[in-house]
Amino acid sequence: MKNNRKAISALSVLAISALGLAACGGGGGSNAKGGGEANPDAIITTNGVEPQNPLIPTNTTEVGGGKIVDLVFSGLVSFEADGTPRMDQAESIEPNDDNTVWTVKLKKGLKFSDGSPVTSDSFIKAWNYGADVANAQGGQYFFENIKGYSADKKGAKLTGLKKVSDTEFTVELNNPEADFLKRIGYSAFVPLPESAFKDMKKFGENPVGNGPYKFESEGAWKHNQGVKLIKSDSYKGPREPKNGGVQITFYESPKTAYADTQADRLDILDQIDPSNFATYKADFDGRNVNQPAAIFQSFTIPQYLDHFKNDEEGKLRRQAISMAIDREEITKTLFDGTRTPASDFTSPVLEGWDNWGKNAEGNDVLKFNPEEAKKRWAEADKISKYEGTFTIAYNADGGHQEWVDALSNQLSRNLGIKAQGKSYPAFKGLLDDQDSDKMTGAMRSGWQSDYPSQVNFLSPLYKTGAGSNYGRYTSKEFDGYLEQAGSADSPEKADELYAKAQSTLLNDLPAIPLWYNNVNGVWSSKVDNVEFGWNSVPIYTEVTKSE
Repeated sequence: MKNNRKAISALSVLAISALGLAACGGGGGSNAKGGGEANPDAIITTNGVEPQNPLIPTNTTEVGGGKIVDLVFSGLVSFEADGTPRMDQAESIEPNDDNTVWTVKLKKGLKFSDGSPVTSDSFIKAWNYGADVANAQGGQYFFENIKGYSADKKGAKLTGLKKVSDTEFTVELNNPEADFLKRIGYSAFVPLPESAFKDMKKFGENPVGNGPYKFESEGAWKHNQGVKLIKSDSYKGPREPKNGGVQITFYESPKTAYADTQADRLDILDQIDPSNFATYKADFDGRNVNQPAAIFQSFTIPQYLDHFKNDEEGKLRRQAISMAIDREEITKTLFDGTRTPASDFTSPVLEGWDNWGKNAEGNDVLKFNPEEAKKRWAEADKISKYEGTFTIAYNADGGHQEWVDALSNQLSRNLGIKAQGKSYPAFKGLLDDQDSDKMTGAMRSGWQSDYPSQVNFLSPLYKTGAGSNYGRYTSKEFDGYLEQAGSADSPEKADELYAKAQSTLLNDLPAIPLWYNNVNGVWSSKVDNVEFGWNSVPIYTEVTKSE
């Protein structure tokens, strides 16, 4: 969600909670103009942001690109609105007795939007491309449990992938993984056509996928403006579109997108600016949503910065900063109850969260305690005096300025330092500087889950060398718990190990947890059957429009 994604955003032993995820406020049916019959060729319009990179699935790790990739491509499985996995391009996926070998059988007659066949090779070649360190893909680490994977050997092949026939292949894992079925629902595991491997960068500008939608034409991606997708007649799967396509407009401000939705110029808005929280339910009576989503908000202080390394001084400063934040005040006054103060690094929508997340060991550092915060900051100053301004970078196109300003004011007041926000015009620019280790202060961060499991909130963001580990955190202890949990023989045992991993994070604070997001969206009077899924993304294929 990309937020980093998946994007994201980046999970493996737990199922989604049985929370009610139907859109609060009801569907748009009673508000559809004229009550006319749905037009199967109607184009649904929605908001988005400019993707960071060419749209190569294994290198798309943020929500701007992820929204497009998830509509243009389909994997072996996809997810129901509540996060339940279902067969998509696969006819069946069966594990052996110890979950180390998975047999995949594809549906017959699958095709990409250019008419070329989707075969076992389409998956095997795509996964090998994503796993090869030579290709520097942000999602490389998703393949680490497949035999043959190497984090540093260029050209290494996933020897665990074996072709049986054009419609069947097997996947052999290094360690048992009972939740592998969920992992492969992430977009890094989609297939690629042969044409992609001729010029991958060019392909990323005009991708040919196997999903419910396709690019309207070559050049349909107008950079910094938007992209137009139309229904793909070649798609075979459970996400058959009930409309003619999706037009995604890249907005510089959610306030502008909100005004366009009010005027029926935009059909679906999946992110509301904080300035509209107090009025959106009245403005869009019966056409709004406020529901739990697998989104976690934080800010990260890179560990390559002086005074904030992974040492005694750095830990004291991170703990002090975290304890100087009154999360309750911000979520109540600024977000009007659409956020919940964080008590861990994951999300309450995951099954079992009440056991391992609500009362996570060591989460006292997430509670407002200005006296202790000042004490720990002073202890850090005894090691090395901090001078200058503490900055928090954010992207102005994402509606973050208000909370960054509020949080900066709290830090200034409660720690006696100078703190302020640092604005980037667009998310892409912020991501580029994070990628290049050019940050000069903290940066707003967060995660929109890629698939409904606890490890996805942990591994992509904090594991050594992970694609979205922009803080450059490294911990052998944390990495060790992840490895042990990944090979656990039961979900209960994995829960215990992930809980220990979280305790390590709460001690080191590679990021400062802030709050869990609800998805807050609105839609115009022109559309019907609007529902938001477990990951906060509208289920565009189900939306209908009478014009």
